[in-house]
Amino acid sequence: MKNARRRNKLPTDAMELQIQRLSHDGRGIASIEGKIAFVDGALTGETVKALYVARHKQYDELRAQEILVSASERVQPPCAHASVCGGCAMQHLHPDAQVLLKERVLHEQMQHIGGLTQYEHMPAIRSQSVAYRRKARLAVRYVTKKESMLVGFREKNSTFIAQMNDCAVLNQKVSGLIAPLRVFLAALECRFTIPQIEVAVGELPTASAEGVHPAEDVVLIVRHLEPLSADDHEAFLQFARDHAVQMYFQPKGPDSVHKVWPVDGGDRLYYHLPDFGLRMAFHPTDFTQVNGELNRRMISHALSMLDPQEDEQILDLFCGLGNFTLPLATRSRYVVGVEGSEEMVRRGGENARENGLNNVEFHAANLCEDFGATSWAARRYDKILLDPPRSGALEIIPVVAALGARKILYISCNPATLARDAGELVKHGYVLTRAGVMDMFPHTSHVESIAEFVLAKS
Repeated sequence: MKNARRRNKLPTDAMELQIQRLSHDGRGIASIEGKIAFVDGALTGETVKALYVARHKQYDELRAQEILVSASERVQPPCAHASVCGGCAMQHLHPDAQVLLKERVLHEQMQHIGGLTQYEHMPAIRSQSVAYRRKARLAVRYVTKKESMLVGFREKNSTFIAQMNDCAVLNQKVSGLIAPLRVFLAALECRFTIPQIEVAVGELPTASAEGVHPAEDVVLIVRHLEPLSADDHEAFLQFARDHAVQMYFQPKGPDSVHKVWPVDGGDRLYYHLPDFGLRMAFHPTDFTQVNGELNRRMISHALSMLDPQEDEQILDLFCGLGNFTLPLATRSRYVVGVEGSEEMVRRGGENARENGLNNVEFHAANLCEDFGATSWAARRYDKILLDPPRSGALEIIPVVAALGARKILYISCNPATLARDAGELVKHGYVLTRAGVMDMFPHTSHVESIAEFVLAKS
């Protein structure tokens, strides 16, 4: 009741606002009687009419209803559902301007949080801005009143599912499945007990002679809350046959995921790293980068910066399934990859064997704790690559610095924790030499970054 009363108090008339700048998440910032207002869908320099979404003590939130004076950076969104869907917040901003905003976010965080300004600002690493997403979780809900099924992402500022038939940022084959899935799922007995479908896309297992690797191996992982009837089970298999996709079911937790179609063959998808002659295998539920082409460019860029040599030993922390570890092994004497997940460690070893690499080893360890006493940490490393989760690596920065590597390359998915950790590395004797962004998630406010640290001369 309290939330309902608060919503009822929101002003209903549209406000005319002048947008002064963009927030870090891509919303326009205006002022209402001296109070900060965040305006979704508005750009710097625009005059807009906006409706209230929420009011808070320190700031208000609004949504642009009408653009009275448009900014030069405003473009027609590539997706027809951009105004409703909460999956992409910045489709109305030109991709070049999106990257400039992300660069501003990174360098402001470096200055304000890390206290760092004297370093090279590298050009952004980019790839295509549509049809790039290879992993996603699609929400599913049957609407009884409309006798229809919703399949897609959540609406902006809402738990409701957006009504959509396609998606501009998803892999094209996956996007083309949304409308057929809506019709198909609505006819099933289990239509009320399917809350989500996870999607994973791999590249064709065999690389073409031209080095082109189409992402066409699609997996659908169906979460079902109740056992499926025999008819529904067969219907899912037929859908998989008709649309040439692989089908997996998840009746309970993540460990219950299992393949049901096709019945022959393994449970691996693949992506290729042609610059290093590698084919990487992964299970559909494994963490992999959602943007395959950007991932390839990121790895090549990272190795160019780290500059591994044939006589060097390198440590790769938070290594996952070996996304950086194995490319490093093709250019250096020996690489040690460390990851918290035992399953990912097994996957890394599997990929090393499949690619014929015997100068690499993987270890499982909790990298949120001091690992100084481990056998692998007792070795000497020339260089270190860090690719931690969003929370960063603050707890282990002193341990990493104590290893004394000449160079540390830090890959980050959160510029705030990168800036914080950068400040700590500098306190421990390193110099930030260069940093830049990598546009892993076009049309979103997500900022992927890369930063290089060199051990200061004593």
